[in-house]
Amino acid sequence: MDITLTLAQEFGLKEEYSKNLISLLDEGCTIPFIARYRKEMHGTCDDQTIRAFADRLKYLRNLNDEKAKVEKAITEQGKWTDEIAKALADAKTLTEVEDIYRPYKPKRKTRASIAIAKGLDPLADILLMQSKNHEIKKEAEKFITEEVKTVEEAIAGAKDIVAERISDDAELRKELRSLIENKGFIKCELVENENSFTYETYANFKQEVKTIPSHRILAINRGEKEKCLKVDIEVNRELAMEIINKFFKKNNPDTDSLMEEVINDSYDRLLFPSLEREARSNLTDRADEQAIKMFEVNLKPLLMEAPLKNNIILGLDPAYRTGCKIAVIDTNGNVLATTVIYPTPPQSKTEESIEKLKALIEKYKVDVISIGNGTASKEAEIFVAELIKHVSRPVSYAVVSEAGASVYSASKLGAEEFPDYDVSLRSAVSIARRLQDPLAELIKIDVKSIGVGQYQHDMPQNRLTEVLTGVVEDCVNSVGVDLNTASPSLLSYVSGLNMSIAKNIVSYRAKVKGIKNREELLSVPKLGPKAYEQCAGFLRVVGGSEILDNTAVHPESYSATRKLLKIFDLSEEDVKNGNISSLPNLIQLKGEDKVAKECEIGVPTLNDIVKELLKPGRDIRESMPKPVLRSDVLSMEDLKEGMVLSGVVRNVVDFGAFVDIGVHQDGLVHISQISDGYIKHPSEVLKVGQRVDVKVLSVDNQKKRIALTMKGIDKE
Repeated sequence: MDITLTLAQEFGLKEEYSKNLISLLDEGCTIPFIARYRKEMHGTCDDQTIRAFADRLKYLRNLNDEKAKVEKAITEQGKWTDEIAKALADAKTLTEVEDIYRPYKPKRKTRASIAIAKGLDPLADILLMQSKNHEIKKEAEKFITEEVKTVEEAIAGAKDIVAERISDDAELRKELRSLIENKGFIKCELVENENSFTYETYANFKQEVKTIPSHRILAINRGEKEKCLKVDIEVNRELAMEIINKFFKKNNPDTDSLMEEVINDSYDRLLFPSLEREARSNLTDRADEQAIKMFEVNLKPLLMEAPLKNNIILGLDPAYRTGCKIAVIDTNGNVLATTVIYPTPPQSKTEESIEKLKALIEKYKVDVISIGNGTASKEAEIFVAELIKHVSRPVSYAVVSEAGASVYSASKLGAEEFPDYDVSLRSAVSIARRLQDPLAELIKIDVKSIGVGQYQHDMPQNRLTEVLTGVVEDCVNSVGVDLNTASPSLLSYVSGLNMSIAKNIVSYRAKVKGIKNREELLSVPKLGPKAYEQCAGFLRVVGGSEILDNTAVHPESYSATRKLLKIFDLSEEDVKNGNISSLPNLIQLKGEDKVAKECEIGVPTLNDIVKELLKPGRDIRESMPKPVLRSDVLSMEDLKEGMVLSGVVRNVVDFGAFVDIGVHQDGLVHISQISDGYIKHPSEVLKVGQRVDVKVLSVDNQKKRIALTMKGIDKE
């Protein structure tokens, strides 16, 4: 297989771009670096396309390796033929390769292998020929030996061999696989036990394999794992038999009944159980990939939420018996004060807690209170809304997700960062910082604990970590990282760096009392030229000696940038003072291609440089929706059918989206209630962090469920 050409065709790329991408990936270049600084080499593919390209490259190389192994194994058996060679060359998937190898694969002891060992292979050939010139019983007499005592035993052995050959036939398996995928059903029956009520939806459940959505597959799998469901694949047996007969039955009246027995045995004992396992496995793989995709879709906007800069924030980690932990942080995230208050049951020391927080708010000039959304958060929110009425300065609050905060607090990283604080106080600091800079704080948490998506604990954990780590890398590198303030955790996600080098950077900057320019990075231990090439463009030096160090312009393009400024009689001082707003028009008048050629760069790189020069030090997250700040609280009891509210999307799943409307319990907008027109998936319309107007359809206080709709609001 020509992998370069195959990938070019699959991704709609020029063959040259496909070749370049493979070369860059093989050189060890990171995906953020390739996407940002090698655009001319791949036609401006985005990071997601390049990740998909890298995944597919890995699969195709694995496919080629498997084909080579199969060819070697079959050749060593002396059974290699032109027919096998063609079939293997045409195989497009690992499953097809496995099917081709199946008849030649060494097997554990089976009924067929026992019969083969007894010398019954030739009799199986005769049975499979179904020739009118052979009477099977007479032929079987020739195979009676000490090991094969009777004609019946000989025929039974031959039948076992033929049954296995039928089961191993690659083309037959392909057709039956297609039958299951297109006309099969997945069936569930409830198994009575103490947890079975959770899965009542799937009692006597039946749905086509081809239409069953991913979230149902995952729910069914979990129900089966918990022994609450019995799950089977059902397919029309007559259709299956028609297909097998077409391949193996020759309509010889003398052998028809015998072949029917063999075919039925092969189907029931070998073929269908194997294909059923395979179908279930494929459904699970597909569902896992879709669920992981939803994590990916949800995580990016969550990480890219606008930071609440230049605010003093009070973090409140709610609890009942042990009290609410408090941490106040300054505009740089440094801890100013910590304490514990008891406004919630059983202590309910509301007045004392108000006085305590009033004093902190006045002393440190707190602007915003960040409340974690876990246990007791509703009571904490009611308390904060009351507190705000008693303070003399303007204060608002926001409820933030505390998913993974406890994991971080108890982690080695949390202990290193706050060795003198107990676990719960670390959580309060994290909750405050999540509002101040979501990206910088959330990257400290195991990506699987961030809590966006479905069934994260049921996913293949290595694949989930791989995909979500890729999302974090893309976000960190697209925002850029302040070289002199970033934590080792944040630096470790920068292209070309790892935790070891990140810690070396932090040690080096402490030693030199702040890094003055990007070039100094080459003095950091273990940070060599290749790592520098990969990371330099993503690291920012604010207020340094080189203005371009505070942009995403890569040092390799500094010379081209200075040429560009010189062409239009501009200077770096003009960049610093914001006096280059005319640059895009000047380039258009002269001609993009001409300017790029003079600067010895490509047009995509030219455009990127201009964007950076127009807004040096910009944070792309500033264009994202700001956190929703509140000063009063709403409860579920306040909700009425038909009420229109503003909310924020907290999670997008296959069947809809959960929206925070300020009542602690998120409401569900089912996929059917998102748009007047048809949509295939909620993510086509909604993303995490998006502000939306919703109308209340129904409220179930007992089950804590709120049904919302986005339809028809504009018409009213």
